[in-house]
Amino acid sequence: MMSVAASRHRSRPGGVVPRLEYGMMVHELVYSCSHGWAGTRVVGTDGRVSEAGSLGRRRGPAAKVPGTASPGAASWVTLHLDPGRYELICNLPGHYAMGMFAELDVA
Repeated sequence: MMSVAASRHRSRPGGVVPRLEYGMMVHELVYSCSHGWAGTRVVGTDGRVSEAGSLGRRRGPAAKVPGTASPGAASWVTLHLDPGRYELICNLPGHYAMGMFAELDVA
């Protein structure tokens, strides 16, 4: 099973510090402003969604794929976010379509 879960779905502006747990597979975290409901992006033929407008990507230590985090890793990352709605996703092929996304509201 694949998922992205946030312990809190709301946060204050500034340094938002989510804890990331990567499970038994290699994953990544891409974060961007959400222009709709989380999980509604169109998945391309390559199994990924467009990252146009993305604000950043979590780069994990000792990852096998650049820009990803190693299986079993857990870490914290500080995201400096203004008020708004954000979508947190794993955009490795097929992962978004399998439910690896979460919404984060910053107010």
